[in-house]
Amino acid sequence: MDAAPPDEGRGPERDGAAGDNAFSHGEPAREFTHPARRSDTRARIQRVALELFAEQGYERTSLREIAERLGVTKAALYYHFKSKEDIVRSFTEDHFCRLDALIAWGRQQPPTPHTGHEILERYITILIEGSEVFLFLERNQASVASSGGGKQRFEQFRPRLNALAEIITGPNAKPRAHIRAAAAIFAVSAACMFFTHDPLTPAGPQESGTDGRQPLDRDELRKIVLELADDLTRDIGPG
Repeated sequence: MDAAPPDEGRGPERDGAAGDNAFSHGEPAREFTHPARRSDTRARIQRVALELFAEQGYERTSLREIAERLGVTKAALYYHFKSKEDIVRSFTEDHFCRLDALIAWGRQQPPTPHTGHEILERYITILIEGSEVFLFLERNQASVASSGGGKQRFEQFRPRLNALAEIITGPNAKPRAHIRAAAAIFAVSAACMFFTHDPLTPAGPQESGTDGRQPLDRDELRKIVLELADDLTRDIGPG
């Protein structure tokens, strides 16, 4: 498996032992040797895995089924992920990478209230764009926690939370300011995760939802949550 990247262009019918061995030697497929294509393929695997997890549950989904829906060999899938746990772990890793990039950007900006506002706005974008992942993690807490990753994820999130809060408040902020900044981050996190998929807005007369509600438009959600964050952090930033 580790000798060379397998050819992703073959169909799932080559997923047996002979097919796997056939990909142990020879020229690596271009999609795997080009960094941008490897990144695209990884994202495609994550997207399809999320679809299957949502349709039939995490426990009932196999790597073979993910490979079949992708139209690749299981060996090709192994090149990126060795297990379902690896795929779930990649969701967290990607989220933290985006947070790290946001923190790095914020530290390069002047310590002003505008920077704090931008940090919150960009953080909200990260949350909304990753809402499908958070929904999966929420609905599969038992399975995900059994791997021991839940506590580790919080431990990894905490220093990043502190870093974001410090950018919002500026260095050497008083405890009250830091707590309000942290509360704003937690508040927008909960609001985005809760309302991105759950219905909220009363439906109009032409709509016939069972409870008269419909999902909130994401742009509207972004606007409301950012207003909340700005209210919580008002007058606590550097200036």
